[in-house]
Amino acid sequence: MKYKLKELAQIQYGKDHKKLEDGNIPVFGTGGLMRYGDNYLFEGDSVLIPRKGSLNNLQFVTGKFWTVDTLFWTKIDVEKVIPKYLFYVLKRFGFAQMNVGSAVPSLTTALLNELEVEIPDINLQKSILNKISPFESQITNLSELNDNLTA
Repeated sequence: MKYKLKELAQIQYGKDHKKLEDGNIPVFGTGGLMRYGDNYLFEGDSVLIPRKGSLNNLQFVTGKFWTVDTLFWTKIDVEKVIPKYLFYVLKRFGFAQMNVGSAVPSLTTALLNELEVEIPDINLQKSILNKISPFESQITNLSELNDNLTA
């Protein structure tokens, strides 16, 4: 079924992180994990979408997190879409081609909200994710092994 992204997720703005004290909650920016803080914006599964900078660097997070103001986070309607499935669907889009900025690549909520995505029923989403999961685990393991060998 086709949906506009706004029907699947509420796109939220990140916030300035400078007033956060050090803590154990991950703080994400467009480039990835920046630091750990003492507060969070949301707890749950979310797709993080760059607002400024590296527009194709989507991230998937679980648990408590904070995002800085160059990054959108999503509150996902889990009745319609499994958050991890939405992440994979959105990864297929070329967000860099949707750039509306001049000097710094940028995306807007208006543009993202109108993005059309094809989402099958929940059972098919689960089936697809079950097929992807072993590969994802192996990639994670090999990446960790590579990091250890590099160190």
